Amino acid sequence: MKRIGIVGAGRFGMALAESLANAGTEVLLIDRNRPAMQNASEFATALQGDATQPHVLEEAGFGECDLVVVAIGSNIEASMMVTANCKELGVPNVVAKATSELHGKILRRIGADTVVYPDRDSAHRLARAIANHDVIDFLEISDGYSIAEIDVPEALRGKTLAEANFRSATGMTVLCIRRAAADPMKPRTVVVPQADSVLQPDDKLIVFGETRKLDELS
Repeated sequence: MKRIGIVGAGRFGMALAESLANAGTEVLLIDRNRPAMQNASEFATALQGDATQPHVLEEAGFGECDLVVVAIGSNIEASMMVTANCKELGVPNVVAKATSELHGKILRRIGADTVVYPDRDSAHRLARAIANHDVIDFLEISDGYSIAEIDVPEALRGKTLAEANFRSATGMTVLCIRRAAADPMKPRTVVVPQADSVLQPDDKLIVFGETRKLDELS
């Protein structure tokens, strides 16, 4: 099981930590705010401390994390220091939250492996979901390439992935299928796609490919 570290328990950091914990991921969370850490202790290993101090992160165990998310946004200096500290600790993958393009460029120079812009990206995801009614959720992971959750195209319903020739027909790769449970009150199950997987009408497909192909599909 992966161990994910999160620095910063604001709205973004706290929501991320809780979502990861609910998905069964081991979460290590640190923030200066004692009440926030007390609340987070229900679902994560929550520690109060100043993550701008390298020894604090090291003693907390962030050096053993598979990935660390620096979820500090408002304090740009702190986010830069923490990002640098994590790379010094040898964290293999550091994801840093940025509040502007300039902030993001600085974080990359410091060593952040991935920079995210939650406010901007949320707006883009909402706009695409509104504009393209077939797209349920959308995440651009690099220039020109995206992951999205979509409904099964009507022409492909009832066919297997092999019969649908999905990749050739759409230009997208199916990563997994989210299928409704028999009990509507229970969450959808995740199905690893096989050539003989039948695409049911109410399935949700998690697909990957060029953003322009997704637009064409929509």
